[in-house]
Amino acid sequence: MQVMAGTPTGTLAPLSSGSLLRGEVDARGPRWLPAVLVFGSIGAVAYADFIVKSISLGYLYTLPLGISAMFLRSQISYGLIAVCVFLHDLFGPPYPSPEARITHNLTALAGFTFVVYVIQRYVKQRELLDKAVRKQRDQLLQDVELAAQVQRMFLPIRRPSIAGLEIAGTMKPARGVGGDYYDYMPVNEHTIQIVIADVAGKGVPAALLMSATAAAVQLEVSEKRNMLEVVNCLNNGIHSVSDGDRYVTLLLADIDALSRSLRYVNCGHNPALLFQARTGDVVRMNSSCFPVGMFDSVTCEINRADLAAGDILVLYTDGITEAENSQREEFGMERLSAVIRRDSSLSAESLMNNIFQSAEDFCQEVGFNDDATLLIVKCNFDGA
Repeated sequence: MQVMAGTPTGTLAPLSSGSLLRGEVDARGPRWLPAVLVFGSIGAVAYADFIVKSISLGYLYTLPLGISAMFLRSQISYGLIAVCVFLHDLFGPPYPSPEARITHNLTALAGFTFVVYVIQRYVKQRELLDKAVRKQRDQLLQDVELAAQVQRMFLPIRRPSIAGLEIAGTMKPARGVGGDYYDYMPVNEHTIQIVIADVAGKGVPAALLMSATAAAVQLEVSEKRNMLEVVNCLNNGIHSVSDGDRYVTLLLADIDALSRSLRYVNCGHNPALLFQARTGDVVRMNSSCFPVGMFDSVTCEINRADLAAGDILVLYTDGITEAENSQREEFGMERLSAVIRRDSSLSAESLMNNIFQSAEDFCQEVGFNDDATLLIVKCNFDGA
């Protein structure tokens, strides 16, 4: 005979309260509580059955038996049926004849068994449904994580090295995957093209369209097309698959560190902010055309601006400016501009982190409810 380790020979291992419970019962809370509730309620019903002799209270045993069917093991629940029948036979009102006593006990046994069976069947079905839901949820989370990994593949891995330009960018999705996109693509040793985009909507559908947009932008830019051609190609491609139901706001810009100039096209995106070091002003660079994919054709124009040493270009999505606090106030353009002016002497990386931190502090009780993306270019011409 084998002896369990740690149990002295000739003694039985104590029956733990956990062994009374069904294996699927959630372990939260005291594990002994269901057993105490069942046995305590059986005792209470038996006492009432003993006190009241005028009427039969056998039906009250269905309460503790129903609780046992939900929480205790099946064998214990069916065993308690016999206990309840015995207690009712012992404490219940007297029977007129032995035949009536047998009939009454058999009827109680059948009724209690039916109640326990039905409740256990229902609980089992609920547990199977919960398992299926949890399995589907886990599979969905795995799919979302895979989609997030694919999405991160389209984001820039390293920052380009352009003399006179300091660049920093990051995206924080609100739901694991998001509809924001940013990138910076060197054109030559002194020119870089930057892009920031925001797909209408959130979650997986927006992430899928974002990935397609990112792939199309990288493909079109690699073909050495100018910005207007890139915008037209993107508009035609997105509109053909979405029929205007889904669209993308996009800002595409060329920065030439040699000529110290900026050329950009804003397709319905939030206006970029240009901090001018000479005056300390923050200038809004507004939209010039409709979002891509909204209509079958777009008419845009290229806007231009001069840059100087110390100037800072800030591109962002509305997840930053529309972040709300508990009073439903938005972070807004004014707060964003104030942070840019206050921290304009910092590096692009530090300025980006401070903007995010300021927005997070502002909505800390609520959190971001949309994807938040920042792309910052600081002009360090002549080592400024």
